[in-house]
Amino acid sequence: MQLSDFDYHLPEELIAQEPIVRRDQSRLMVVNKNNDQIRHQIFQDILDYLKPGDVLVMNDSKVLPARIFGIKTTTGAKIEVLLLRQIAPNRWETLVKPGKKAKVGERLDFGQGLMTGTIIDHTEVGGRIIEFSHQEPFLQVLERIGTMPLPPYIKKPLDDQKRYQTVYARQEGSAAAPTAGLHFTLELLETIRNQGIQTETVLLHVGLGTFRPVQVENVLEHKMHEEYFEISPQAAETINQAKKRGGRVIAVGTTSVRCLESSSTEEGIVQPGSGLTNIFIYPGYQFKIIDGLITNFHLPKSTLLMLVSALAGREKMLAAYQQAVQERYRFFSFGDAMLII
Repeated sequence: MQLSDFDYHLPEELIAQEPIVRRDQSRLMVVNKNNDQIRHQIFQDILDYLKPGDVLVMNDSKVLPARIFGIKTTTGAKIEVLLLRQIAPNRWETLVKPGKKAKVGERLDFGQGLMTGTIIDHTEVGGRIIEFSHQEPFLQVLERIGTMPLPPYIKKPLDDQKRYQTVYARQEGSAAAPTAGLHFTLELLETIRNQGIQTETVLLHVGLGTFRPVQVENVLEHKMHEEYFEISPQAAETINQAKKRGGRVIAVGTTSVRCLESSSTEEGIVQPGSGLTNIFIYPGYQFKIIDGLITNFHLPKSTLLMLVSALAGREKMLAAYQQAVQERYRFFSFGDAMLII
């Protein structure tokens, strides 16, 4: 399986630079994974495809203002740090720019003394482990000095930072938004529940595992980065009971998929708990839990495109993407949505 098998041509002007005015008015491509049918609708029409007894599973991780700018205390040179994952109290795995000059032992200053950091180690993927020191609570400091870590393909500043959060975001910890959930409004979720469709939340803090580019031509050689996840006993019970009754589990976003599939037994039972996952889902994978997926349109050659190809088939997915380009769908984080069912 080659990386080039997951490539497609995307005109740059189709990369969405800002969110649509109303979340649930984005476009929705509906792909039937059992035949060649594709429909074009509006996201709020998702109601037409959900049935009583289904469970909608959402990732309620909240994006940190994880991009912080500081200086090296020795030279005064500027440095940019992206927080990826907390690995111990006050200790984070990060990406640093410029990385080559970020040496172990280097001391950093953020917010004119609000927080300091010391680079204590390298990571396998070229990042740095930084130990931070601060007087005020860490999240409080981040709110003052951090900025929202928008992807590099979004060039336009974001007017409302809340638009890069889902309406149900709960626990801070992500370095990027679980963007499939950005299409939901509180009103739409209430309508869904009123139609007899259950909703549950799981947690996966989005980090390097989700958005790290694949850099090897042989896909099977790619190693996913670990990300933290949690599934509550209540969520596991709801999902398992729904499966027993013949209900469908519809995941909102690839992170919810990875969370559920990481916690499943071979018999298809979701187990509650928490831990780290580096699950890599690509064509040939046998799904144990999910029956459908709400997702956005993903970057060429990405692990996310491989995951949706595993669910619907590579050729079918690439054909759907080609149609999305022809129909001028909006792509990536602030783009339109796809339902695979």
